[in-house]
Amino acid sequence: MESIERRVLVVEDERAIADAVAARLRAEGFLVQVVGDGPGAVAAVRQTPPDLIVLDVMLPGFDGLEVCRRIQDQRIPVLMLTARDDETDQLVGLAVGADDYMVKPFSMRVLAARVHALLRRADRVAPAPVPGLRLGDLEINQAERRVLRGGVEVHLTPTEFDLLTHLAGRPRTVVPRERLLSEVWGWADTSGTRTVDSHVKGLRRKLGAGLIRTVHGVGYALEVDR
Repeated sequence: MESIERRVLVVEDERAIADAVAARLRAEGFLVQVVGDGPGAVAAVRQTPPDLIVLDVMLPGFDGLEVCRRIQDQRIPVLMLTARDDETDQLVGLAVGADDYMVKPFSMRVLAARVHALLRRADRVAPAPVPGLRLGDLEINQAERRVLRGGVEVHLTPTEFDLLTHLAGRPRTVVPRERLLSEVWGWADTSGTRTVDSHVKGLRRKLGAGLIRTVHGVGYALEVDR
């Protein structure tokens, strides 16, 4: 269980859901603050940055996607909640900086597990970065967390960068979704394989469709030459 000092901001305008999420996270040992609109979420982050945000997409004032855009500089893990199982919403949310998403209705047990996993990942001490990694026309600078394709810089979210780096460390090797969940997201179960798929689609959109190969039923491989 995380330390009692860990702070979670819950941004949800449906009071019953907000209260249930807050109650579960408090039972897990977190300090929880609840706000119900977009402007209030941004103000709360600026005033006292939390360790993690549980953020609904649909909010009064402005939506959760705009909240993500306005707090990107804070580098706070974000678990986004969406009322629709709509891939477009999920991809847009991941593109603006969300680390994970859950579709309503969801299990409070699973939500708590995702929160713990995101915090473990944020706390994880990264290995000493390789100054530069070049694979074909793909350049990855781990020290600066920058990526170039064909000499042009590509802006990735923190999660997209971590996923790409993981695949780039073993080019042409198929990495199972379950292993990616464990080693990139820090999840112990396989309930979030669609999260992996969504992040891969984000990388393809930014870096080109042919960069990452899908091995159906198994996982993904980075298709570049050393």
